[in-house]
Amino acid sequence: MNKILKKLFLFFKVKSVKHLAKIFIIFGLAGSLSLYLSEYLYDLFNFKKFINTYIVNLFFKIIFLIFIYQFTLISIAIIFGEFKYFIKFFVKFLNRLKF
Repeated sequence: MNKILKKLFLFFKVKSVKHLAKIFIIFGLAGSLSLYLSEYLYDLFNFKKFINTYIVNLFFKIIFLIFIYQFTLISIAIIFGEFKYFIKFFVKFLNRLKF
């Protein structure tokens, strides 16, 4: 096993390459799906009507995306059977928000 793979195993706290690949797939799917969902929901709720400035609009889109990503990550983790692993990320996110 090479040096980079060992560092990845330590960072993600996994034991096998298969589990590491599964985690990367979940992160990738959650990121892509959350980007799609956040844009769709942002347009559906018609937030652009209330916000005229591009920078403010972009700021709210990013905040909206961050929240959608957390719930998408947990949802996809449940589908892949990795809820126990990914709930740590969700709890860490909530702790940063002081919930």
